Amino acid sequence: MNPLPSIHFVDYLIMFLTLVVSLGVGFWFSTNQKDTDNYFKAAGSIPSWAIGISILATLISSITFLAYPGEGFTSNWIRLVQGLMVPIVLVAIVGFVVPLFRHVIQLSTYEYFEKRFGFFARFYTSISFILTHFSKMGTVFFLISLALSKMIGLDTTTIIWIIGAAVIILTMMGGIEAVIWLDVIQGFLLIIGGIIALGILLFTPEGGPVAVWNVAMENGRIGFGPFDWDFVNLTFIVMALNGVFYAIQKYGTDQTIVQRYLTAKTDKAAIRASLIGVLLSVPVWAMFMFIGTALFSYYQITGDALPADIEADAVFPYFILTKLPVGVVGLILSALMAAAISSLDSDLNCLSAILMEDYYKRIRPNSTDKQQLMMGRIFIVLAGLGAIAVALFYVQAGSEGVLGIIFTLYAIFSGGIAGMFLLGIFSSRANKQGLYWGIGASVIFTGWAVLTSTPIGLEGHESILVDMGSLNYPHHKYMIGVYSHVLLVFFGYIGSFFYQGNPTDTTLTWKGWKARMKQLNKA
Repeated sequence: MNPLPSIHFVDYLIMFLTLVVSLGVGFWFSTNQKDTDNYFKAAGSIPSWAIGISILATLISSITFLAYPGEGFTSNWIRLVQGLMVPIVLVAIVGFVVPLFRHVIQLSTYEYFEKRFGFFARFYTSISFILTHFSKMGTVFFLISLALSKMIGLDTTTIIWIIGAAVIILTMMGGIEAVIWLDVIQGFLLIIGGIIALGILLFTPEGGPVAVWNVAMENGRIGFGPFDWDFVNLTFIVMALNGVFYAIQKYGTDQTIVQRYLTAKTDKAAIRASLIGVLLSVPVWAMFMFIGTALFSYYQITGDALPADIEADAVFPYFILTKLPVGVVGLILSALMAAAISSLDSDLNCLSAILMEDYYKRIRPNSTDKQQLMMGRIFIVLAGLGAIAVALFYVQAGSEGVLGIIFTLYAIFSGGIAGMFLLGIFSSRANKQGLYWGIGASVIFTGWAVLTSTPIGLEGHESILVDMGSLNYPHHKYMIGVYSHVLLVFFGYIGSFFYQGNPTDTTLTWKGWKARMKQLNKA
């Protein structure tokens, strides 16, 4: 690839100030962190609009910042379909799910599953969250550092340590208050950076937005198809089904979102915050997807040459460095860095909350709040260092090797969480013995599907982890999650008929909770 132009001092200064502000926010809120209620829930004092922006910033990571433009550059908008399903699902469940969690759990989302199905359900779901977000954090650290390394010339390992240290310090010092208010700043920075980049892409080429749109249409970059009823290839129906279960799992079982519900002042404020977060996320996802579309049209119209060996995800960074003026480059690189920080700080605080609530307090039930607060901070440091270690492993060995095996096993043994949520919410007949049937079916299916569809080896010389010939999993990989949730619901429900479990607390189900709320409103 042709060498990229060097970054101007002004751009470096803007990025440096972004890190300084991030740390400053952490120290500003550190004086409020006297107990775990403030540290993990902000004592329910955050306004709904700020929580909504925080949800947006958490959902929009640096991966989105790079991957969505890459997708828009090479394809149409089919991968946006997943995000389009989120508001549809959320509108249907938010009025019930948000108040339920605010009244049923203390801090951990997975307390609900213990109350509904017993301790194993809580352990299974919480360890799934830990592994998911631990692996995600390492990946985000690695990808953002790799991207910035190519763009600004610093060593990847150095960038990992700089961003990692900043995220650990600000999260450890400021608690969830610092996380949310920093997310507000970073959310606006992300949106502003995207709008500036899109504006330049639309109005710089000859013919303006109309020409950009026409070129994109002529080359198949506009649309959400194919619309075939086909589960083998990437189609609209595959992405739509995947999006439905993604929304259920994210808003019904993910600590990073549910913990936000607890920081609001009232149930109505928490519901409003959830809607704000989602209704802002969809247009931001769409904006970054369209940035990729506009990038394709821009280079078609202007005739400017791209390096021959450039990858799709690198086109947007290349455009930033070669086409944008001094200062704007620093602003957009700061937005890229902010997207990573806003995702990582949330993960760290929520990982600490789960380790504290689901494990430490169970092992040390008589620990004082002061001890719990100290351990919460220690967990943040340990989780952050662990995520940095994962990123450094990627630097040395790529995504293959031991970590690839670990994350494959995680994918197998953490399936069906959204299915468990649906089973618990909508079936008063379901019990913990039946749930074991569902988990067993989900694990067996997911293990078979993952192992018989995951390629290994170099491109062009790939094989499958476990090749069973005609018995290999035949459908698109995005359907694995859909099937695992459906299987858990089906077998969990059927299996429950073979056991006489304890009577279900009806307030933990949709029907019972609605009846309780109706009675309370009458009173």
